[in-house]
Amino acid sequence: MRPHEYDIHDARFRALLQPNAQLEKLAGDCMWAEGPVWFPAAQFLVWSDIPNNRMLRWVPGIGTGVYRAHSNFSNGNTLDREGRLVTCEHGERRVTRTEHDGRLTVIAERYEGRRLNSPNDAVVHSDGSVWFTDPDYGILSDYEGYRAPSEIGACNVYRVAPETGVVQCVADDFVKPNGLAFSPDESRLYVADSGASHAEGGPHHIRVFEVDAQGRLHNGRVFAEIAPGVPDGMRVDEHGNVWTSADDGIHCYAPDGTRLGKILVPETVANLVFGGPMRNRLFIAATTSVYALYVGVRGARIGGPE
Repeated sequence: MRPHEYDIHDARFRALLQPNAQLEKLAGDCMWAEGPVWFPAAQFLVWSDIPNNRMLRWVPGIGTGVYRAHSNFSNGNTLDREGRLVTCEHGERRVTRTEHDGRLTVIAERYEGRRLNSPNDAVVHSDGSVWFTDPDYGILSDYEGYRAPSEIGACNVYRVAPETGVVQCVADDFVKPNGLAFSPDESRLYVADSGASHAEGGPHHIRVFEVDAQGRLHNGRVFAEIAPGVPDGMRVDEHGNVWTSADDGIHCYAPDGTRLGKILVPETVANLVFGGPMRNRLFIAATTSVYALYVGVRGARIGGPE
């Protein structure tokens, strides 16, 4: 077999790759694969298949099976500092945490008394706060949730305060906020705006903000324009490089905003996560399938064991 194909735009990208690695297809038969999360304690992968209203699990040496049926049209997933699953649910329009005994705890479902739209993706800060995006994809139709009007009337980015559980709006000027990720030192927050998915000429970029000690965002600016397609989920590696989904695969950006290169994938990528025993394996949720590819760098360890 030939090594996988890449587009190298900057010489720095070569050090981030494993040139002889093969892109492996781990699973198929999804309608829209999203939200991959790696469980380091148990060494398995979980992801959402949103329109099929289920979550699937891949275990090395065993294969794929159903992790959770009737998942409330789950989308993005992450882990908190205790290794508990944090899930964005389109169907119930909330963010939940799966406790170690399997019980579900609601982290957020309303903002100022009004129901959220359809939480999309989440990250956990080392202080325990949960940050999530809330576009309206899950209430636009009955395909990825249940069609309904927005009670908030906007698509925002939120932070759930760890001490009080209060849902705070930290950014209210997005069209469709989507994936998000912290820099390794948590001084920066990257947030995708995928508004071009439903509006011609809409945004298809990643913005970056400075994060202060009180959990407030400052100095927001466009970090990268993503084309073809729109940015969706993203992750950051140990050096602070941003790995984002795109129509033709995964695009990698240096912290200074330079596009270093692309990993070409045969399906539109929705999301990705670093995993495996060394955190040097990219697991890629791409439309109907989930792929894996070894790379030459480890994913950043932020907030939790993921």
